[in-house]
Amino acid sequence: MVAEKAKDDLLRRLRKVKGQISGLERMIEKDSSCSDILMQVSAVRAAIGKIGMLIMQNYIRECFSCQDEKAFEEKVKEVVNSFSKFIR
Repeated sequence: MVAEKAKDDLLRRLRKVKGQISGLERMIEKDSSCSDILMQVSAVRAAIGKIGMLIMQNYIRECFSCQDEKAFEEKVKEVVNSFSKFIR
């Protein structure tokens, strides 16, 4: 579960990425230079990576708030598994 403040930030960032993607579509339609398109793709990738890291931070905080040791160990395994999928 994502905290309300974090959720607002994530949604704002996702809307920005959506705008960047629309910009990429327009750039391709207008035959912009490959260099400019690649620069925009790089910006989108960086923004998506930051969103993923913010979600991962929230996920880890949620796990550290767990009081039960067995549940905590299960959460750690879950986080490690999710992180390994994220960084691929």
